[in-house]
Amino acid sequence: MYLSILGFLEMSFTDILDILLLAILIFILFKWIRGSSAMSIFVAIVSLYFVRILVSAFGMKFMTTLLDTVLDVGVVAIIVIFQPEIRKFLIQLGNKYMANAKGNSLLKKIFSRDPQSADFSEAVNEIADACNRMSESKTGALIVIQHKTPLEDVISTGDKIDAAIHRRLIMNLFFKNSPLHDGALVIAGDRIAAARCTLPITQRKNIPASYGMRHKAAIGITEETDADVIVVSEETGKIAYIKAGKVTKINNINELKLLLGESLG
Repeated sequence: MYLSILGFLEMSFTDILDILLLAILIFILFKWIRGSSAMSIFVAIVSLYFVRILVSAFGMKFMTTLLDTVLDVGVVAIIVIFQPEIRKFLIQLGNKYMANAKGNSLLKKIFSRDPQSADFSEAVNEIADACNRMSESKTGALIVIQHKTPLEDVISTGDKIDAAIHRRLIMNLFFKNSPLHDGALVIAGDRIAAARCTLPITQRKNIPASYGMRHKAAIGITEETDADVIVVSEETGKIAYIKAGKVTKINNINELKLLLGESLG
């Protein structure tokens, strides 16, 4: 059965369903890139697409051909422009798949950590105590805790260490006169993998002005991977815990130990 809209468009139930699915897809994309620099580009592309539909419906052949050419060439441009967002989406999709217990037992055996392979309680105490002492002395720190997403690209930007987790080593690495203090420290499993690593900066525009580059870098890496990050502010000495782009302010050492226990254990 066909419905007549505006006297020249004929639509079936399948067409209506197609439009609804497209609307849902646009909503998901809008929610995904909201607050990022790609938002204005996305709105412009969607606007061009709707203009293309209208000129085609009115039979404007020249405008239809012109917009078809622009949109066809724009596919390559979209891939280039949205490369960071596409990479982030694929990483998140892969993380969700690996986190699903159904149908991926082989992947979990290959990539997942064995919770019985190490006792992380000592590591929790060492990291928490180091952060507490650095907070008291207002020593800036940026500690990344790797999970299932490999961080080899991040580790390769710094200096590999491969050392046991110890509070004195962490404090010495972030000591202001240390050659390795500038950058992030990466913890993989029960080892300190690397120091002086460079992290991607978040593209979000709604970051509070009080957050410095450490917080922005911490948010950036947690948006692209499933890693957790601890930030110690050099200006205020306050500790923050970042997970999936969300910043949690730490009020006492026990809160940090609880979050670290969940992250490492």
